Amino acid sequence: MSNRKPIIKVEDISFGYGHARVLEHVSFSIERGDYVGIIGPNGSGKTTLLKLLVGLMTPDAGSVHIDGTPIETYKKRYEIGYVPQQVAGEQAAFPVTVQEIVESGRTPAHGWLSRMGEKDDRAVKDALQTAGISELKDRLMSTLSGGQRQRVYIARALAAKPKMLILDEPFVGVDIVAQKDFYAFLRRLNVEEKLTIVFVSHDIDMISEEVKSVICLNRGLLCYGNPSLLHDPGLVKKLYGRHMTHIHRHS
Repeated sequence: MSNRKPIIKVEDISFGYGHARVLEHVSFSIERGDYVGIIGPNGSGKTTLLKLLVGLMTPDAGSVHIDGTPIETYKKRYEIGYVPQQVAGEQAAFPVTVQEIVESGRTPAHGWLSRMGEKDDRAVKDALQTAGISELKDRLMSTLSGGQRQRVYIARALAAKPKMLILDEPFVGVDIVAQKDFYAFLRRLNVEEKLTIVFVSHDIDMISEEVKSVICLNRGLLCYGNPSLLHDPGLVKKLYGRHMTHIHRHS
């Protein structure tokens, strides 16, 4: 491991909803520039973990640090680009364009009462270009495919110039062909834009091919390391409670 300060450090966190324990004594560090896939069965605490990482919830015990600062006092939350679960599957209930959605990503950076300036316009343009959706900027969100909407919400996160992207099941509602393109897009963001990326997925096969590191979660941390760990049938059985050689991708 690198001697540099990790961008994310999780120390012995536990969390529960009432008497139901969701996470217990979870610890790991994520290095700057890593590309991490999180897997585990339904109810294993994956979404809860992401919400703890971005400060939407507070652990019952333990701590989360971002760049060495406790998440509770981390002032530049916009540097954490977060795309929650199934956001791409939501149809816009009112006529909003791609451009308007991406522009909303600049609000935390320039303030709620400030108007968009030249710097903001450039950031929005760069985000649209990086996400490969510049030609969609005037389209209504309700007219886009699931994969296109997912890119819009990532562009909104990119507009804030984040240090990392944290994505909760970004492939839900995205067909298999679009998923492959989307993985290529995430890989490019990681390599070319130097973004640290953390995402949840159920696709063991694809994760084992794509990411640099994998986190195996089932209330506790079962593994963290090279994705080759996923080739161990014993680990997969421990994760899911049965032998699995393949998880079907969303169609």
